[in-house]
Amino acid sequence: MMRVLLLGGTTEASQMARILADADMDAIFSYAGRTASPRQQPLPVRIGGFGGVEGLEAYLREARITHVIDATHPFAARMSTNAVQACNKMGIPLLAFERAPWKRQEGDNWLCVADESAAAVALPVTPAPVFLAIGRQVINTFAQCPHHEYLLRLVDPPEVPLPLPRATVIIARGPFTLEGDKAVMEMHGITHVVAKNAGGVGARAKLDAARALGLPVILIDRPVVPPRPLARTAEAVMAWLTHSARLGV
Repeated sequence: MMRVLLLGGTTEASQMARILADADMDAIFSYAGRTASPRQQPLPVRIGGFGGVEGLEAYLREARITHVIDATHPFAARMSTNAVQACNKMGIPLLAFERAPWKRQEGDNWLCVADESAAAVALPVTPAPVFLAIGRQVINTFAQCPHHEYLLRLVDPPEVPLPLPRATVIIARGPFTLEGDKAVMEMHGITHVVAKNAGGVGARAKLDAARALGLPVILIDRPVVPPRPLARTAEAVMAWLTHSARLGV
């Protein structure tokens, strides 16, 4: 019997959960637990980390998982790496369901950098109003540049004081719109945008707004993860599962 572990937390994962539930497939949705109020899912849900590769192996064994769909955020490199390693060791088929990265369009003023540290170094030397659209996990990296006025947009309110002395926080959950993000940037006098190349539709509005306003964007490249099979659509994921079922995997 096929039993699927869906590693989630993204729009793609929620889409996949609905499709799996509609197909009456035996599947479990896994949240990392970084959001205080995760979206409701039509599948049984587990919340929290696994405890590294060994912990994930133990869970796969105990839960009798036969297939893993990695639909985590493109920047969740540790989880994706652990999933590849655990599945390879146990001979469990794994497929990454990952949105395509954003591509530069005419009028974009992007500086692409390797990571958050490089993004912090790329900010102006003089104080500037910066839209820091990178989530809360890596905010500490920008503590080395405390002279900027940072605008942060987070899903949940910060539980501890931020390491940035001059920061404004907006609590909001996407998807966002071009007009809405333009208004936010104009209201706060933003001159620079820092973002991760997460891809997708719901979070692209900030890049479109920056282009419309002629603002430079410091865009952080995706981290490297081990090679793994990759799908860009839910249809491709279902074809993979169906093919595996026909082969008796």
